[in-house]
Amino acid sequence: MAAVKYTKADWVAQADIQELANGQFQGVVLVSHENGKSSEEARHTVAAPSDSPEQALEQATALAHRLLADVKA
Repeated sequence: MAAVKYTKADWVAQADIQELANGQFQGVVLVSHENGKSSEEARHTVAAPSDSPEQALEQATALAHRLLADVKA
C-alpha cells in the first residue's frame, strides 16, 4: 500500500486505492503510529467509489488529511 504517505507527530496516514470487482476504484487510508504495532492500525475507506484511479486517490488523499487533522500531536 501507500501511494501517498503523510505524517503528523508519530502518526502516519498512507493513502492508496483498490480496484473493485465492478471496475470502479475506492480510496483507502491506513492510519497507524509510526513505530506502532499492527494492532494500532486503522483502515478507512472513502464512502463512494470512483470511476477513475486518479479520482479515487484524490479522495483518499483528502480523507488522509482529515484523519490526521483530528489527531492530537
